Parts: sequence; C-alpha cells; structure tokens
Amino acid sequence: MQQVNVKFNSVNQIRQFVDIIDKFDLSFDLGEGRRTVDAKSILGVMALDFTRPLQLRYDSDDERIREKLTPFIY
Repeated sequence: MQQVNVKFNSVNQIRQFVDIIDKFDLSFDLGEGRRTVDAKSILGVMALDFTRPLQLRYDSDDERIREKLTPFIY
C-alpha cells in the first residue's frame, strides 16, 4: 500500500488529477481521517476539504503513478 499527501489549488487541478488516475486500473482512496472517497470520483473529491493536504492511498509499486502525480504531491 502506497500513501502520498496531495493538495489542490483549484477545481481545474482536481479535474486533471482525476483524469490522470482514471487511466490506471487500480483503486485509489483519497481523504483524511475517517472521511475517505473514491479518488476517481470527481464529485467525491470535490466534497472533501481540498484546501488542506489529503492522503492518497493505492496498492501498487508502479513508479509511473508517482511521476504522474508529482504536480499534486504536497
């Protein structure tokens, strides 16, 4: 299980983030504490408080994922 902190500055960044991870055939969870959503759901992500860093969790060692997520990593 991989975990990285991500932060978004705008709704456009959320849209880009969801488009990127949607290309991977994996499950991504995003949230903080007990509040977690499917990170591939733009509505779910937008329901979170994205003004603060969020934890992204996924089960893969594929380095391409972290490379693609670099602009969002906090």
